[in-house]
Amino acid sequence: MLRNMLKSKIHGARVTAASVDYEGSITVDRGLLETAGILPYEEVHVLDLESGARLTTYALPGQAGEVCINGAAARLVKAGDQVIILTYASLTPAELEDYEPVVIRLDENNRPVAKTRAGAAVGRPESGLPQ
Repeated sequence: MLRNMLKSKIHGARVTAASVDYEGSITVDRGLLETAGILPYEEVHVLDLESGARLTTYALPGQAGEVCINGAAARLVKAGDQVIILTYASLTPAELEDYEPVVIRLDENNRPVAKTRAGAAVGRPESGLPQ
């Protein structure tokens, strides 16, 4: 059985622009995508911390510091909003043994301030917890 797990998270991205007249997607600083392990055209989930909007789209590489919401999503998320960008992966039980997602935390200018793993690998139970 495959399990859908968080693969990568860009936390605290500040939206720099919103363009309704674009076909769709979210344009994100190329370096941030690479650091988070997100490929161009990969499906991403965007969570707006201001409005509570949640949407699914795909990522496109952009310029340094850029986070631009494009197309219909620009009606849900506006420039200046802080968002979380997530990707997921389908993993086998064997892949879960040492699995930990990548988490990138950003400052107010969309520069990485920390890159971490989300915590203990999910395949290893914490002490005292049933397996």
